[in-house]
Amino acid sequence: MEVIYEDNHIIIVNKAPGEIVQGDKTGDKPLLDTVKEWIKETHAKPGNVFLGVVHRLDRPVGGLVIFAKTSKALSRLNEMFRNGQVHKTYWALSRNRPQKESDLLTHYITTVERNNKSYASTTPRPGAKESRLRYRTIATGDRLCLIEIELLTGRKHQIRVQMSSIGCPIRGDLKYGDKRSNPDGSISLIARRITFTHPVSGKEIDITAPVPDERAWRELEAISTTNQTTKID
Repeated sequence: MEVIYEDNHIIIVNKAPGEIVQGDKTGDKPLLDTVKEWIKETHAKPGNVFLGVVHRLDRPVGGLVIFAKTSKALSRLNEMFRNGQVHKTYWALSRNRPQKESDLLTHYITTVERNNKSYASTTPRPGAKESRLRYRTIATGDRLCLIEIELLTGRKHQIRVQMSSIGCPIRGDLKYGDKRSNPDGSISLIARRITFTHPVSGKEIDITAPVPDERAWRELEAISTTNQTTKID
């Protein structure tokens, strides 16, 4: 667990793939408890530590997660997420390059809890929720491309199912059509950047997470910076 930003009201951490944000039926220790313990130890807090969950990431996804350290921040952040005032940018690796360099995707997503999977349709269906994201291809290597995604709505497995629907499943995401798993069980999707107005102080917060420590990620990040195409061995 890596702390990226902290003040009296919020803490932003870089979640590792494989961690759950909040407790579930698996009984595995959630990131919420890990962050509580970190705060208690680091700041020598007596008694219980208040920490509120305002959003989540899928278990195999890494990247930025915001927690609220006060009830005031929690209620305001919850409202900001509902009103779309927190802007999230994701980076993803795919073995397939999108046909369009950039696009706005609109689908209608239905989730089936029985198999914990979402399904996307291009036309409205009963019970389906409209889901939107923007993407652009920002780097291309010999075997992988790096796609930047701006999430405009927050649906279960939204990025995974929408990118798969255009023939670009996330690398390692067997559930949504990739052909091979990643060695660590992750999928190559990270919550890369988050921007919002601080719920208490009003200052602008703009945080970027580091890419995973893997050659493909590092090289494609470098390509995106120079806006050039090069070969990845």
